[in-house]
Amino acid sequence: MYLLQLCSGVDENAAGACAQLVFAPIDESFADDAPLLPSGFRVIPLDAKTDPPSGTRTLDLASTLEVGSGGTTRTSSDASSTCNTRSVLTIAFQFSYENHLRESVAAMARQYVRTVVASVQRVARAIAPSRLGGQLEMKQTPGSPEAHTLARWIGRSYRFHTGAELLRTDTQCTDASLKALWQHSDSIMCCSLKAAPVFTFANQAGLDMLETTLIALQDISLEKILDDDGRKALCTEYPKLMQQGFAYLPGGVCVSSMGRPVSYEQAVAWKVLSDDDTPHCLAFMFVNWSFV
Repeated sequence: MYLLQLCSGVDENAAGACAQLVFAPIDESFADDAPLLPSGFRVIPLDAKTDPPSGTRTLDLASTLEVGSGGTTRTSSDASSTCNTRSVLTIAFQFSYENHLRESVAAMARQYVRTVVASVQRVARAIAPSRLGGQLEMKQTPGSPEAHTLARWIGRSYRFHTGAELLRTDTQCTDASLKALWQHSDSIMCCSLKAAPVFTFANQAGLDMLETTLIALQDISLEKILDDDGRKALCTEYPKLMQQGFAYLPGGVCVSSMGRPVSYEQAVAWKVLSDDDTPHCLAFMFVNWSFV
């Protein structure tokens, strides 16, 4: 494979300027007259107080991350600036396909784009360590609690069922529970109370374990990530979970959204109760997980 690419504007950092990379893979087996399908991305820096026009906002992955001077390395040309820098990142990919392969190529393309988005978001969080990141701005369904409320429900329900503290915080700040949940070392995720449960929320460890994003998370079902032994264990403990609100599942192996096996020492499941003690969702915690 060879790579044809066009790179422009990488030294521009003024508001309204853009840096872009357009590339197209070239295969030696292609005929000379075969059309190229360029893909690429464009980064547009924004003024700290300026939002992009709603009509041109396509895929905004980084505009909610305010990058300040604390904990961030800046170039000398930007060191004198005290304002926060925001950017809009637009990504476009093209894939060729034959008519009979359209659906399989579309599925592959969606997974490919999700992987790229997840990688970009990890970089965005790395350069803005003081923020939890734009991923916490979940796309909530109508009637869903805000993220900090859900975090409080998760911690309170865990304490109610087990008598132990899940989220230890040193402050009464509204976002303290959410921050503790987001940064928890074990994978914690919530799924809907449906016949075929799908995930609705995961902390950073959970997203890393599943190799996905909060948006794509909602396309993943609990059954899809568990292996046969995990599904059997869940079926055995499910009546106890629904009746008592709490259950331990033995260690085992599950798979990420990319198909990679993940081992875990133990899984804990509990009912998440809302403020009026009605069941809101199920929470799962995979303890000491790692890729195999």
